[in-house]
Amino acid sequence: MSDQPSQSTAPMTGVTNDLREGEQTPRTGMTDFEGRVAVVTGGASGIGLGMARAFAGAGMKVVLGDLDTAALDAAVAELSAAGASAVGRRCDVSQLSDNEALADLAMDTYGKVNVFCANAGIGIPTATHNMKLDDWKWIIDVDLWGPIYGVKVFLPLIEEQGEGHINATASMAGLIASQMMGAYNVAKFGVVALMSTLERDLRGRKSPITASVLCPGPINTNISRHSVEYRPGQAKPKADGAVSARTASSIQSMLEQGMDPNEVGRLVLEAIGAARFWVLTHPRWAKTLQKQVDALVTDQSLSRA
Repeated sequence: MSDQPSQSTAPMTGVTNDLREGEQTPRTGMTDFEGRVAVVTGGASGIGLGMARAFAGAGMKVVLGDLDTAALDAAVAELSAAGASAVGRRCDVSQLSDNEALADLAMDTYGKVNVFCANAGIGIPTATHNMKLDDWKWIIDVDLWGPIYGVKVFLPLIEEQGEGHINATASMAGLIASQMMGAYNVAKFGVVALMSTLERDLRGRKSPITASVLCPGPINTNISRHSVEYRPGQAKPKADGAVSARTASSIQSMLEQGMDPNEVGRLVLEAIGAARFWVLTHPRWAKTLQKQVDALVTDQSLSRA
């Protein structure tokens, strides 16, 4: 889609990651992963561990950050047993100091960083008008400030290498805002904006560093359970009301039938190699985005998500 408003009233005919003709030259992805160093937050399980496995399988050294120290130790042990070089430390991505400490671990252990994936995330289903301010702050601190801190800390380290990539995990919720997920939607829209701006900034100064955003649909992860475990005050979803509880149950059921996180990791690895900005696990869902844009252009209405 163009950065400038179109003068046409015709509906959008396709969703593409191509920019206007002549706006950019083709970007070059990483072609050699052997011996490179990848840092992944939320790396002890789910999508983050799927990324770590894909990176390690490509010959990369892996640095993992996660709040769950038991799962973190298990992930490092698994990767090491498979012949990879891996280290990890506890990391609360909502804290700048923890991101800096994770970077220090990478530099002290391997002396460089080539790839950074800001993947850690949480979410609680609650109607916007009922969501507590503490939950708003917690979700945005983790889901948006985490990637912001990650870019701030890791981009300079990657640029020192003269090649590399930064990826952040958003969501299809960063493209289509459905009901009951207000804070999560706001944060994930922010991540899409952050990474889109970053990639265009990098292109503008002809940097060899590339960026991408992962917008997954349902993936078989424990994000819902982890969100409950780490929620401030440890309030349970049922305390938010019957609708929130039903929504949480529906989301968990959908996740359990979702894509294997290892497949997501492979998609991210492929995107890094191809310098592909959009990483979509369920590309057909882009049709919902197209319907929203068509409605905007046609009569300025909001389509159903």
